Amino acid sequence: MRFWKGLLATTAIALVSGAGAANAEMKGASLTYVGSWSGLVLFKQFEQPFWGKTLPEDSKGKIKVEVSTFDQMGLKGAEVYRILAKNVFDIGSTVADYTVADAPEVEGLDIPMLAQDPKTAKAVAMAYKPVLDEAFGKRFDAHVLAVVPYPAQMLFCNKDIKGLSDIKGLKVRSSGGSAAEFLNAAGAEAVTMAFSEVPGALQRGVIDCAVTGSLSGYSSGWHEVSKVLYPMPMGGWDDVVTAISLKKWKSLDADTQAFIAKEVKEKYEEPVWAAAEADTQQGIACLTGQGTPACSHGKAGTMKLVPVSDADVAAARKLLTDKVLPSWASRTEAAYVDKWNATVGKVVGLTAKK
Repeated sequence: MRFWKGLLATTAIALVSGAGAANAEMKGASLTYVGSWSGLVLFKQFEQPFWGKTLPEDSKGKIKVEVSTFDQMGLKGAEVYRILAKNVFDIGSTVADYTVADAPEVEGLDIPMLAQDPKTAKAVAMAYKPVLDEAFGKRFDAHVLAVVPYPAQMLFCNKDIKGLSDIKGLKVRSSGGSAAEFLNAAGAEAVTMAFSEVPGALQRGVIDCAVTGSLSGYSSGWHEVSKVLYPMPMGGWDDVVTAISLKKWKSLDADTQAFIAKEVKEKYEEPVWAAAEADTQQGIACLTGQGTPACSHGKAGTMKLVPVSDADVAAARKLLTDKVLPSWASRTEAAYVDKWNATVGKVVGLTAKK
């Protein structure tokens, strides 16, 4: 932990002074990795084991990785790529939606209701990955290694809602930029709030509902402070992008680059996508006590599960095409809108117009 204490001090200096990399530069294939939320399944079951054990062991010790997470370091999710761009650490992972203020084109990865199942969500992510890589190079001087999902982002409420129309007038914590636009378009009042603050806000009635992944919500105890679960993926999949600083990437020899890329794809990215459907269903089972298989992560909650009707899906799709997608296109560079149409647009059969 001595390394990370020093890194926190360096980070503070870099953020205040705008200085470049401090002591994050490492020799050979020694890497520093800052992962996503430490308390959630993605980090516990995939990030930590891969970066902390699998990659070093598979390299026979030639690659060494110091592993932490942004919340353990006292950072905000939106700061990860900004600090990565300063070369304070080598590799960073955070929810893509956290960074849309810095890079609006990134939002095109996970627009609400674009993908209603993991197969489509993966097809969208893989189609857009080269565009993300270009954007990350431009915005953060970084190279994209992986894009992985959390379970489907659904609605947790303390109001007795029966469908999409019932969220009108409710205060709802959004999981990201375009998710907030979707909620507002549906008549709700979207609220920006840190993930860690949500349980208390739900309990105190500061907000009526909140959006997050099913299993993420269970892991963070949202079922203990909310009553109704509405499993429409109105927050998308909260894709997490893993990127390495270009300075570090270019310092590695070609064989090391190829080895890391292959390992990340086969032993991190693919397994997370393979688990997306099961984790979404496990989250629902753990939150409500309903579904098969039964919850394997602990004691199941007793939230009321409200089914999503075909009419609500159609209404949500109309909000996407009429309001959310055009809004995203209006604040994104035309070149990236064109790239989205040529990649994601072809996957989902939609065209964004500037």
